[in-house]
Amino acid sequence: MTVTVDADPGPFELDVATTALVIIDMQRDFCEPGGFGETLGNDVSLLRGVIPPLQRVLAAARALGMTVVHTREGHVPDLSDCPPAKLHRGSPSLRIGDPGPKGRILVRGEYGHDIVDELAPVEGELVVDKPGKGSFHGTSFGAELAARGITRLVVTGVTTEVCVHTTVREANDRGYECLVLSDCVGSYFPEFQRVGLAMIAAQGGIFGWVAPSAALLTALPVTALEGTPS
Repeated sequence: MTVTVDADPGPFELDVATTALVIIDMQRDFCEPGGFGETLGNDVSLLRGVIPPLQRVLAAARALGMTVVHTREGHVPDLSDCPPAKLHRGSPSLRIGDPGPKGRILVRGEYGHDIVDELAPVEGELVVDKPGKGSFHGTSFGAELAARGITRLVVTGVTTEVCVHTTVREANDRGYECLVLSDCVGSYFPEFQRVGLAMIAAQGGIFGWVAPSAALLTALPVTALEGTPS
């Protein structure tokens, strides 16, 4: 089943069978109070607006049987996969690995490392744990996509200018065509959100395409939208 999405800089065609919905780092440590995002001085409420439109897209993807991949940024308990440049950057109130309100900050297996309840994976959906910003580095992400014959990605999640951008750039270099849903990605900085999206679609789509989630949902079969959250 092939559909065409009205996007910037032009129409984006996708075959549901060879397209994956990628949900990047919608974790409690980034999206809820007490997590790593807040220790860096950020207003985590700015990321909460991503959740309702992303719920609708996720429901439609599930109804169509589309491949869904969730990623989580975080580290093994001894932090051996966390480089010093990342561990010691800035002046957060809590650093990676420190005990926090949701467990050790950005450590795999801790409550804060997991995905928010509203977007929790269901059985059969891939969950890729990554030590860095990009989804390909140090993970099985690329191999999992290849095994499923995926050629196009619908990219969502947080943050727009960091993990989303890094993943889209990595994907672009590997030959994947990416559609970024503008209201399903978020940043702690409104200006970074605006510029980050503009950079993706600039110069005829130098890294990919950008569209609001409504454009994708409009293009999908009506039956796929039945029962999606309103």
